[in-house]
Amino acid sequence: MAWECGIDGCGSVFEDVESAIAHQADAHERRECEICGTVVPDGFLAIYHTFTNHSRAEYVRAYDADSAAIRTREKLLDDVTSAIDQEVLAEMLGSS
Repeated sequence: MAWECGIDGCGSVFEDVESAIAHQADAHERRECEICGTVVPDGFLAIYHTFTNHSRAEYVRAYDADSAAIRTREKLLDDVTSAIDQEVLAEMLGSS
């Protein structure tokens, strides 16, 4: 399965999810969480931070989101976490 970077229309495609996430962490600007102020890599890691550290209600208020936006991001989280090799990703991010 190919994985495409969806940040700002980047469109870079990767053979594995770990490479796509490493790309997002290395090639794109970091973002400040609108809820807690933590600075995180954009893309999957920003979504992961928000949805594992904050409630849906906090997300809706901070990002003016609706239920469709939440469902889209929750599906992405499910898809990525079911495909990811945490050890490989840790090695890739540790070497950058």
